[in-house]
Amino acid sequence: MVTGGAGFLGSHLCDRLVEAGNEVLCVDNYFTGRRGNVAHLLDHGRFELMRHDVTFPLYVEVDEIYNLACPASPIHYQHDPVQTTKTSVHGAINMLGLAKRVNAKIFQASTSEVYGDPSVHPQTETYWGNVNPIGIRSCYDEGKRCAETLFFDYRRQHDLRIKVGRIFNTYGPRMHPDDGRVVSNFIVQALRGDPITIFGNGEQTRSFCYVDDLIDVIMALMATGDDVTGPVNMGNPGEFSMLELAETIVELTGSSSSLVFQPLPDDDPRQRCPDIGQAEKLLGWRPKVPLREGLEHTIAYFDALLSAPGR
Repeated sequence: MVTGGAGFLGSHLCDRLVEAGNEVLCVDNYFTGRRGNVAHLLDHGRFELMRHDVTFPLYVEVDEIYNLACPASPIHYQHDPVQTTKTSVHGAINMLGLAKRVNAKIFQASTSEVYGDPSVHPQTETYWGNVNPIGIRSCYDEGKRCAETLFFDYRRQHDLRIKVGRIFNTYGPRMHPDDGRVVSNFIVQALRGDPITIFGNGEQTRSFCYVDDLIDVIMALMATGDDVTGPVNMGNPGEFSMLELAETIVELTGSSSSLVFQPLPDDDPRQRCPDIGQAEKLLGWRPKVPLREGLEHTIAYFDALLSAPGR
């Protein structure tokens, strides 16, 4: 079962699980996920789609759970911050309860946001973070931190088979065009010829992992023995400034867009880059897709999406 399965990451994970011969139950409430992301799977004999909100209990028979349900971009998770926290916390409790009942292995899609605005760079899994507990991003940051706590307490208390992955910035086809994330924002603005909005001076950095690489590491972690729990950082350690990203996208799209600078949002991290030593050591994984190649695929997706009738 994949919760959040009609979302950006979830739909790619459903693809890979079906391709590997699994029977897949995709669960989504369509707050940010889209039925169109999994439309190509609807007629597949091993795929099932269910509309459900994970803040309510779910009673199904499954042997593996991938818990990806939660809005992951600031514009979406800040829209209803209380519901965001409920999705992370109540959703984790409900999925852990299901895993306990059916003795399923369960993966939690955590986030690099658990590190907050880090004072350690790059971030290792042993770093406890620098998080504002009452800021506008706290609903997501602290919700995911609490979900990790619940996962490890369920393991200690009930010997549950858990896997926790801390996902860093990921991009690729099927990103929501209006999710406010930097890659989708820049690409959509460039394709439309609109000014590209850069917050701050553009020197803040992020690492960008292509979606295919991210799905590889999620599945590799899930395939490990029960003694491997994580948390494991999942991302590309290649670090780029916002200015570098914008200039690369303008070049690849051939856009005439200008760059416009605006004040940095509250609690926006200055640096974000994973130390992936654990993923290399435990899983033998390193990302393969360079940024320019991944951006070309993503630009092609958005170009087709924006050119579609009705857009």
